[in-house]
Amino acid sequence: MDLQGKVCLVTGGSSGIGASTASRLARKGARVISASRQGPSHDLNHQRGTNGLDVSFVTADLSDPEACRSCVERVARDFGRLDVLVHSAGGPVPGGLYEVSDESWMSAFAVHVHAVFHLSRAAAPHMAKQGEGAIILLGSAAGLRGCLGALAYGVVKGALPQFARALARELADQNIRVNCVSPGIIRTPFQNHLTPEQASNNIHNRIPLHREGQPDEVARLIETLIENDFITGENIAIDGGMSMRIV
Repeated sequence: MDLQGKVCLVTGGSSGIGASTASRLARKGARVISASRQGPSHDLNHQRGTNGLDVSFVTADLSDPEACRSCVERVARDFGRLDVLVHSAGGPVPGGLYEVSDESWMSAFAVHVHAVFHLSRAAAPHMAKQGEGAIILLGSAAGLRGCLGALAYGVVKGALPQFARALARELADQNIRVNCVSPGIIRTPFQNHLTPEQASNNIHNRIPLHREGQPDEVARLIETLIENDFITGENIAIDGGMSMRIV
């Protein structure tokens, strides 16, 4: 898919990987709509101003199914089409089996899993009318290996590669490709809660490449999965080798 002139909806685009993805797709000539509960990040606003990026913003609570549907329909109406959906919305869900609350458990599924279902169901008919489309889901290395002290987060992120595989099979005849990207430890506000000792342990003991990833490295992979028309139903880890460790 040539991104020039394409319309891309990026959820969770206010910061981190979502903001980097929105910026990268816009630099390739796409018309990008960033959807989140918050406004755009300072960095993304700065790039819009200095580089003239074509990025618009909508506010949406994606834990609400109707908000998911309305967001997609608004984009399709205002921009005349929808070519790409990147679901990056979500956040940490701390707590093990005995600590995570019922509310946090249900909220994790609402934002990470249910939202994907409602967004995809609303977006697919628009893509089908155009004869092609791409849906990218943001999983996590925590969904591949589990995450001590974050049971709900690991479970919901683990659901996304399977969702991508199942949906890819269903939508292939309409030339709509679905893939998942599973980042490891990426330098975003998501990591701000770590102590210096935890950050050091990640780099020296958990990540074979001995560094954190950068948001733009994930965004580049997302860009590749959108542009390459012969990849679908895949989950690609981008974690410096962390998910392959056996010690």
